[in-house]
Amino acid sequence: MNEAWFAVTGRPWPKSRPSTDFAALECGYIAAFLHGPKGKPVASLLAGDHERLLAGQARPVFMLNISAFYRHFGLKAAAADEGRADEPDHLASMLEFMAVLVHLEVRALRRNRDPAAYRRAQRDFLRRYLGPLLQAVADSLRGWPVEALDATIRQLIGELPDWADHQAAELEARVGRYRDPDTGNAARAEAAEGRTTAPTRVVDQNLWG
Repeated sequence: MNEAWFAVTGRPWPKSRPSTDFAALECGYIAAFLHGPKGKPVASLLAGDHERLLAGQARPVFMLNISAFYRHFGLKAAAADEGRADEPDHLASMLEFMAVLVHLEVRALRRNRDPAAYRRAQRDFLRRYLGPLLQAVADSLRGWPVEALDATIRQLIGELPDWADHQAAELEARVGRYRDPDTGNAARAEAAEGRTTAPTRVVDQNLWG
């Protein structure tokens, strides 16, 4: 963990006391992310469970927008994991998708091809979905700490929002600033009609042009 973190951030990873055994690790994880007080997770790893991420959208529309990223690159949810399909808005699915985008970026560079499309996809996905979800999870655990949660996981959750923001800023420096399609659509409509309204939420296509 220290080697990987130092390679990415240039900072050493703080040493934390590990969980006493796998059962303790599992119990802390379940309490934080699956079944906490009243049977609900303290910090859901599903983006659609966080109202502030939905921002007024219906959850099916929100899910369709996330899935549009995956479909654009020919990806679909795995269905062989314990007989259940992966949720597209789960944090693990989003992180795996980012790994695919980075792989495609590296492959383009090695073949002397323009990696800008993959970098725009990373920027947009970080700004619109992954970054806000990481922040929501961190805020939830900060507001209701789970003492049983493994210290390394807790540290990582606290670090990842700033890391995601830094990565997005670096991508913006390379391929331009992120522009929220919904905000842009609303601004154009207001300018055309000479009025001010709340942004209209739609299912977006060609998310990174």
